[in-house]
Amino acid sequence: MRVLAFRHVPFEGLGLLEDVLRRRGASIDYVDGYEAGAVIPAAEAYTALVFLGGPMSVNDDLDYLRCEMEIIREAAARRQPVLGICLGAQLIAKAMGARVQPNAEKEIGWFELEFTSAAAHDPLFAGLSKEVVFHWHGETFDLPEGAELLASSRACQHQAYRIGSHLYGFQFHLEVTPAMVADWCVQDENCGDVRELTDPIDRVENSLRLAELAEIVFGRWCDSLRPGVTPQAQLAIL
Repeated sequence: MRVLAFRHVPFEGLGLLEDVLRRRGASIDYVDGYEAGAVIPAAEAYTALVFLGGPMSVNDDLDYLRCEMEIIREAAARRQPVLGICLGAQLIAKAMGARVQPNAEKEIGWFELEFTSAAAHDPLFAGLSKEVVFHWHGETFDLPEGAELLASSRACQHQAYRIGSHLYGFQFHLEVTPAMVADWCVQDENCGDVRELTDPIDRVENSLRLAELAEIVFGRWCDSLRPGVTPQAQLAIL
């Protein structure tokens, strides 16, 4: 199993997802497209692609984001598994023709997530109803054509979606560790967001449950990458 992860800033990596992948014997390559002269490997040579978060907007005039959206469209056409997290979910949405725009309010910290009725029949989210997870975003997206909504929060309706069986977008951060949250809070790119908070972020609040959820959801996603595994077969064993 080979996974190609697109990173948008040095401090937003795979986190808990990397742990799950490593335990399943996956090899991981990172692409830092924001760096001058970055070389992007042939995406079709990988089992799956992951597009991570970042403080920029998908609507910014950035060549590497346009390149990534083209890679997403090509991956969708060949039914290659793609997972987008936060900015990554917005990249998938825009690549597939949906609009990305500012959310009514920024969602930064630990907030409740509610899974939709469709999630009960989803290979990743079956059996989940309400959970508190970590968020850090100021934008949201319309659902792309053909997407199925899987989760919402009070402040942001579109929190998770699936297109077909191969494309997933998560607006929330299931991958973060307490150390990652602490690091994000001191990064220059995030200082504006941090100054707007009325209370400091508790980096360990709900982190144990988040790690359990990461093992469940990311574990199911990783298992789905095995040859011959179908969504129907996954649901049958849940």
